[in-house]
Amino acid sequence: MVLNYIWIAFFIVAFFIALFKLIFWGDTTVFPEIMNSTFSTAKTAFEISLGLTGVLSLWMGIMKIGERGGLVDLLAKMLAPIFTRVFPDIPKGHPVTGTMFMNFAANMLGLDNAATPMGLKAMQELQELNPKKDTATNPMIMFLVLNTSGLTLIPMTVLAYRTQLGAAQPTDVFIPILLATTVATIAGLVITSIYQRINLFNRPMMLFLAGVCLFVALGTWGMTMLSRSDVEIFSTSIANVLLFSIIIAFITAGVLRRINVYEAFIEGAKEGFSTAIRIIPYLVAILVAIGVFRASGGMDFIMGGVAWCVEACGGNSDFVGALPTAIMKPLSGSGARGLMIDAMTTYGPDSFAGRLACIFQGATDTTFYILAVYFGSVGIRKTRHAISCGLLADLAGILAAIAIAYIFFG
Repeated sequence: MVLNYIWIAFFIVAFFIALFKLIFWGDTTVFPEIMNSTFSTAKTAFEISLGLTGVLSLWMGIMKIGERGGLVDLLAKMLAPIFTRVFPDIPKGHPVTGTMFMNFAANMLGLDNAATPMGLKAMQELQELNPKKDTATNPMIMFLVLNTSGLTLIPMTVLAYRTQLGAAQPTDVFIPILLATTVATIAGLVITSIYQRINLFNRPMMLFLAGVCLFVALGTWGMTMLSRSDVEIFSTSIANVLLFSIIIAFITAGVLRRINVYEAFIEGAKEGFSTAIRIIPYLVAILVAIGVFRASGGMDFIMGGVAWCVEACGGNSDFVGALPTAIMKPLSGSGARGLMIDAMTTYGPDSFAGRLACIFQGATDTTFYILAVYFGSVGIRKTRHAISCGLLADLAGILAAIAIAYIFFG
């Protein structure tokens, strides 16, 4: 229901902004731009889904081998002490916990192509436990929020763009991104737990959170000991070695269990293909709405208003130049990436706004895109508190990014 209102608002607000610009500013290009955006974003949505078809087929096939080979069940048992507290409505030892872990691990390594299929597989398994097939359950919402908070240990895409645009030290945003995304993830966990009345103050959870913070701290310290080129080589190598090791481990488990590995892969790949087709309407709907809002100039109005308010209060408005990236990130990953590049091009990759745009890009994930794809793949229409929790986690990441940027680069 909330997504319905937001979707309508994109179009209505865009229409009145465009009408205002046409009547009072004489802007005769705004409506053609809006209509062009509907066609281009609809095409983009289809191309994204088409591109996902092969990836989904591959990884859902691999996941099916892991499921038949028993590795997913093994992961579920290992993670039971933590997952039973964060996802109390999931039966202890259920295979979905293993699938969710694989999704989280892929996200942390920045492996989007692997994370999405695993996330969709997890959502399908959660849907099997759902008594109301059109309504999001608590575990679904918690899983989605932890995805949208976007905990990423290796933001390779951001570092690559900074290198291409001539940043003196492309990796200087690595630690700020890591800190901001950690804040967003912990905020998402806490906020959703409050909504769902989950008690996080217990020994296993406190130890787990302390372990995560220690791991992030050690990883951060280790990266600072390496040169820029070594960081890029190390990050890329460890991510891809780990990813291919997972494939080998799943195939080996299937062989040891004496299952027909090939047939298991084909069965999973068929599920991936059908999932890719099923999400096309949801992607078209959300991306077209976002494109219309952008083309109308709605984003520019927001930026101008924020800058005016900050300056009127006597605040430092240096961060406003990067703010379009933060606002666009929950709506569109590619849109936010474009705005990040625009900020670095306009202000310079080593400027405050350029660096902050990079931190925004790495701090959170595309809330509405993930919500549309994940919930759309299983036919969820009533999202309950998923959007509010996801956006609050995004807000925590944005505020943390601004504060951290001033500490590091202000």
